[in-house]
Amino acid sequence: MLSSQSSAKSIFAIDLGTSGPKVALVAPDGRVLAHGREETPTLFLPGGGAEQKPEDWWRAIVCAARALLAQQAVPVESISIISVTSQYSCTVAVDSRGAPLMNAINWMDTRGAHDIRKVVGGWPSFEGYGLTRLMKWIRLTGGAPTLSGKDPIAHILYIKREHPEIYAAAHKFLEPKDYLNHRLTGRFAATEDSINLHWLTDNRDVNDIHYDDGLIALTGVDPDKLPEIVRSTDILGPLLPAAASELGLPPGIPVVGGTTDFQSSAIGSGAVRDFEAHLYVGTSSWISCFVPFRKTDLLHSIASLPSAIPGRYSVANEQECAGSCLAFLRDNLIYPDDDLALGPAPECAYERFDAVAALAPPGSERLLFLPWMYGERTPVEDASVRGGFLNLSLKTRRATMVRAVMEGVAFNSRWLLSCVESFCGKPFDGINMIGGGARSALWCQIYADILNRTIRQVDDPLGANARGAGLIGSIALGCSTFDDIHRHVEIARTFQPDPANRAIYDELFREFLKAYRQNKAMFRRLNKVA
Repeated sequence: MLSSQSSAKSIFAIDLGTSGPKVALVAPDGRVLAHGREETPTLFLPGGGAEQKPEDWWRAIVCAARALLAQQAVPVESISIISVTSQYSCTVAVDSRGAPLMNAINWMDTRGAHDIRKVVGGWPSFEGYGLTRLMKWIRLTGGAPTLSGKDPIAHILYIKREHPEIYAAAHKFLEPKDYLNHRLTGRFAATEDSINLHWLTDNRDVNDIHYDDGLIALTGVDPDKLPEIVRSTDILGPLLPAAASELGLPPGIPVVGGTTDFQSSAIGSGAVRDFEAHLYVGTSSWISCFVPFRKTDLLHSIASLPSAIPGRYSVANEQECAGSCLAFLRDNLIYPDDDLALGPAPECAYERFDAVAALAPPGSERLLFLPWMYGERTPVEDASVRGGFLNLSLKTRRATMVRAVMEGVAFNSRWLLSCVESFCGKPFDGINMIGGGARSALWCQIYADILNRTIRQVDDPLGANARGAGLIGSIALGCSTFDDIHRHVEIARTFQPDPANRAIYDELFREFLKAYRQNKAMFRRLNKVA
């Protein structure tokens, strides 16, 4: 069946998340008309390694694309542009043909920590940084490489040290979005937002983002191995025949620069005016907004960096684990893969979690969950910290544990919220919530109660990234503007903080902060990080 949009333009959006790609057809006003998705694995390796296979991404995208087009939601001829968004802070080393030379290094990978600390260190020292080098980085970029080794610049330095033959053979180092764009167009390019975490660009003039020769020399990276920089709304080129054939699309469709998931989620949330906040809860999480200034809070790993909206900055931060904590609970405790009798987790596992968590009282009978399952980025950068339950007893029920996980993730967001609002110089009136976690009405209410802020559940919250990518494509086509976006995104439901839960959540939040401060030294002893 063809929709009523059959005669209108549509955007083919590719959203590559950590758990796999989503492919969608998006109307120029941002409505997701149809979508399909596939899953891809992450490989966790000794020494802090986390990798994915770029060929897995492409095969999954092709599979999802063909299934999507088979729905015939719109005629293929109406597809007017392709827009890609993807996970961020990952590295794909490719040869001159764009073929990957090794697995992609994921945003959770810490194996480059030793390498980046050598580059940024020095005397006099401040929080592990050489003060002179730190000031240079902040002056030029607005931030500095994280010491955890999770930024692309650390990934590149790790490859240079540990795999010198791959470094030598690498033609370019690309983010996942930019790798996919090359596969679509044959062009090696990064966008002003996707290149941010290489920490090699001069961002002082948001209308003139360019590589800085001094920073490149400081890191020792070959400048020829870096992609050109374009804007998110720039057209990279036409869809190549080979890629078109695999996807089932006509060749020649223009491909736009696109953006990272951090930026597409902001656009897809509808919160695009200055100081309008959005909260993303997916595998990871963040609280962000667009701002009219460049600023750095090094102590909390927060900075305002060039955004996908030309001429604008956005507040950059990331909470490492959010929905992945529930996935851990599902796959390792509730439906473990080593229990053959129980079988795999059902597709409705998260709906079951919602139902069972609702049986536990707010505060989870004072059971605390620490969500730092793979270290943390913000509001503290600590690669050695780990998660767990505190205050378990023989009376603890499954319902209490599930709710405690949801609350623990939200407690970390409250910690982050205080830092982001301080960074912005004002509290947020309300927050647009998106991502897979926003599908849960219970979790939305938990966030409202713990943050003590109005939570606005965006309609189709799981489609926010695809919607944002689609809107980038719409703007590139001239069908929309960034000023139109807040009118296009609908709010499904609003959640107000429940005053009855204020006391218990305030008490537990204080204990949550103490749990980190009193145990961080122990975590460092137990989880030695290079």
